[in-house]
Amino acid sequence: MFRFANIETLWLLLLIPVFAAAYIMHTRRKRRQLREFGSPELVEALMPDASHVRPAVKFSLLLAALTLLIIAAARPQYGQKSETVKRQGIEVMIALDVSNSMMAEDVAPNRLDRAKQLISKMIDKMTDDKVGLVVFAGEAYVQLPITCDYVSAKMFLSTISPDLIKTQGTAIGSAIRTSVRAFGSEQSEASRAIILITDGENHEDDALAAAKEAKEKGIQVFVAGIGKPEGSPIPVPGTGTFRKDRSGQVVVTRLNEQMCKEVAQAGNGIYVRCDNTNTAIRALQNELDKLATTEIETQVYTDYQEQYQSFALMALLLIVIEFFLMSRQNRAVNRWNLFGETQK
Repeated sequence: MFRFANIETLWLLLLIPVFAAAYIMHTRRKRRQLREFGSPELVEALMPDASHVRPAVKFSLLLAALTLLIIAAARPQYGQKSETVKRQGIEVMIALDVSNSMMAEDVAPNRLDRAKQLISKMIDKMTDDKVGLVVFAGEAYVQLPITCDYVSAKMFLSTISPDLIKTQGTAIGSAIRTSVRAFGSEQSEASRAIILITDGENHEDDALAAAKEAKEKGIQVFVAGIGKPEGSPIPVPGTGTFRKDRSGQVVVTRLNEQMCKEVAQAGNGIYVRCDNTNTAIRALQNELDKLATTEIETQVYTDYQEQYQSFALMALLLIVIEFFLMSRQNRAVNRWNLFGETQK
């Protein structure tokens, strides 16, 4: 089993394409300045030892070394053996609405980001529980199968956006049924719960029937309504404008509290409103604490061995090569023509 102990460090890899783009722009600017200085033939005659290839090779070596160092800092590890661990906990599937209406800003910073903050805090409070993620709009999909790996859960959570599902809508019934299936077909003595986070607007299927089906299987359905009943327009990212309907009117999305309450009642759970306070997280946590816990068996890898040394050594080797590689042509080694350069 392979993992990164400091997986958040991998975000630094986003700097690699930024550095590459900056180098390309810098190189093009230098070439443009040389063309302004004189004809290419004259410039080459004045600088016979100049190399166009070596600086790019040196930069590529440094960029590769930086990539390897970032990976090393993330502490790659390999699990040598697995064992069955018994834990006391419950199983929770979180179904998150990612429809466009969740981008409304009637709660800060917007409905979706506020919901993700709530989920992140819930995961932080978990110790021996299992958690999974389902995302839905007009359709529902399992984003993360149920697991005890909270690091992966938060990583998957950070990638959630309305772009995940192209079909718009609010298929709450489908989200509940998908969550039920995600628990697996095996019977479990652990208490199971679904936490549905939605604004409840424009629901398209029989959500009440789905909640009742979950209840019959011993799964409680809790609903966190996010937004405000008075409604809010939906910003269009990067434009400073709001979404409009076919008639050109600004769309106002409203929290459908009545529907949310009915789904929670049908699923033998509670309804809470998620706003800019921590009321919702406290209420949901209190309900989850009431659920009976039992031993949950899970396969975990133990005896992880650090693998960062090999990445660090490769990075050091590349840095050494870059250090001894001169930016200009060296007549003593030109006979090898390593870079395919034209001999002067």
